[in-house]
Amino acid sequence: MKVKEVADLVGISVRTLHHYDEIGLLIPDQVTESGYRDYSERNLELLQQILFFRELGFPLKKIKTIVTSPSFDRLEALRLHREMLREKRSHLDQLLRTVEKTIRHAKGEVTMTNQEKFKGFDFGNNPYEQEARERFGDKAVDDSNAKIESMKKNGQIWAFQDEVNELYKKLAAVRHDDPASESSQEAIGGWFELLNKMGSYSLEAFKGLGQMYVDDERFTKNIDQFGEGLAAFMRDAMAIYADSRQG
Repeated sequence: MKVKEVADLVGISVRTLHHYDEIGLLIPDQVTESGYRDYSERNLELLQQILFFRELGFPLKKIKTIVTSPSFDRLEALRLHREMLREKRSHLDQLLRTVEKTIRHAKGEVTMTNQEKFKGFDFGNNPYEQEARERFGDKAVDDSNAKIESMKKNGQIWAFQDEVNELYKKLAAVRHDDPASESSQEAIGGWFELLNKMGSYSLEAFKGLGQMYVDDERFTKNIDQFGEGLAAFMRDAMAIYADSRQG
């Protein structure tokens, strides 16, 4: 199948398939003399595997490590996908039950305890934790997790999340400005202060985190929900903020 045929079949962009080829994740079994990519049945099976991993939140770098390993077992990986998707479905089912009961509670049909209102929410599942440990060390991550646990116990986590969202909106409003401008640096300084409420970030770690916002497409996708290009703007502003205060 040609690249356009595969893209139409799967529902992804040709650009995505080209990217997978360029990074060595999904290389078509044949490239014609005129440069057209031809995808085999084996390529399609691998693409399905990749998309299962993506659905479960795996970064592309990790997926490539898994599927190119000599010990990779496709059938065993499919069994793993099945179990992880079942867990994800169970979690979503619980959240659906919570929201349905909340609707009935709002209509006066049932009553809910405070514990029931928050059943199904999980702040302990952090898909970025391993990358953070590799970049910033165990102590920084452990300190951050301890502060988050403290916020949860004291009922402060929702107010903190609101503060994060408001600051994202403020940053999105200036994302088209020069990242070195006074308004941009003031906003990104607020981000530095907010992050240090949750953890302990040095200026170097702050700059490295900004780079992660662009290197890891999960970060980019989440941040750019507040405005296209926000992740790249924050990376640049964070680097300027850190460099201007170091040494």
